Amino acid sequence: MADLTTDFLGIKSPNPFWLASAPPTDKEVNVRRAFEAGWGGVVWKTLGAEGPPVVNVNGPRYGAIYGADRRLLGLNNIELITDRPLQVNLDEMARVKADYPDRALIASIMVPCDEASWKAILPRVAETGCDGIELNFGCPHGMAERGMGSAVGQVPEYIEMVTRWCKMYYDKPVIVKLTPNITDIRGPAKAAKNGGADAVSLINTINSITSVDLDLFAPEPTIDGKGTHGGYCGPAVKPIALNMVAEIARDPATHSLPISGIGGITTWRDAAEFMVMGAGNVQVCTAAMTYGFKVVQEMIRGLSHWMDEKGYTSTADFVGKGVPNVTDWQYLNLNYVAKARISQEDCIKCGRCYAACEDTSHQAIWMHEGRTFEVNDAECVACNLCVDVCPVENCITMERLAPGTVDPRTGRTVPAEYGNWTTHPNNPMAKAAE
Repeated sequence: MADLTTDFLGIKSPNPFWLASAPPTDKEVNVRRAFEAGWGGVVWKTLGAEGPPVVNVNGPRYGAIYGADRRLLGLNNIELITDRPLQVNLDEMARVKADYPDRALIASIMVPCDEASWKAILPRVAETGCDGIELNFGCPHGMAERGMGSAVGQVPEYIEMVTRWCKMYYDKPVIVKLTPNITDIRGPAKAAKNGGADAVSLINTINSITSVDLDLFAPEPTIDGKGTHGGYCGPAVKPIALNMVAEIARDPATHSLPISGIGGITTWRDAAEFMVMGAGNVQVCTAAMTYGFKVVQEMIRGLSHWMDEKGYTSTADFVGKGVPNVTDWQYLNLNYVAKARISQEDCIKCGRCYAACEDTSHQAIWMHEGRTFEVNDAECVACNLCVDVCPVENCITMERLAPGTVDPRTGRTVPAEYGNWTTHPNNPMAKAAE
């Protein structure tokens, strides 16, 4: 039977599912409820420096993007870090850790970018007994305007500098939370590693305006007729997060850096995908805010069942297993040829595949009398659009043409050997290298 126990940086938890630093982890009562529901760990909502707490808006803090069935695809968040006094948070953290010693408890921290501020807060955080800290270099709104959050995360030199301070004044694991609001995530990851970070977590929220009120002509959520950019999260950001996790995991300079994966994780499958791409554990927020804390129970059951099916006894068996299969486009096998195949038994005759292919793709699907659909191999490039728009899972599949057969589209025999763009005869750079 699968054992979901994880050891991330020496921090043990009963499963790889942690709650990310966010409103669900702002109070002792929330965190206790989360642990009772089954979460393996919690990153406490970001703490600020001693003094008057930050002030949040007294109005709508979230905007949303919905699917056609009003399923939540993404949240736009303009809430800031905790607006409760530092000592109140620290006292609650200490009580929770004492009562749940088997669960991971991480303190998220965001203070001004000077050594004195970090030196002052770290000993107080250490006194709570928490298992480590996460440096919030990700939030793109509000705090960034004050020189914190993503304002630090977008400058690799600052990341390295602050990380070094934290390693000087704190003796437990230091996790650096990275912002996605940057061109190349590998630069900040390298800076974190150079500063001595024990791990990185990513992604934080994406700077966004999700919608506009067409009566008020203002971004939503709207406060007294005005709106602002906020941090976008939820299922819609998952592809961006997966790519950034994979980029760090496969880069020679950072491949050994442990990763805590964040970004749109809603199901056990999402979690497994992040872990296969190199994440040692995952953090969740929007799914808990949408479905409640007990959503983790479905994640635990699903991941455990999948691991049993695959014969994995621990999460370490598959963490990073897919990283060697992530490559640059230029190394994809251009001699691989496939064609779409439509199952007539499963087809519901909706015609989506035909409309998509005929209007926007390669005119490779015929519609016959009685609304039956057939692929024209002489035009099909196996682009996969028909698969993506089909409402019936596995009704349309891609079938590889065996080497030695003739591709009806090109009239050429499918080669058996691997060939990529770097050596392709149409590549002028390949010719120049000869």
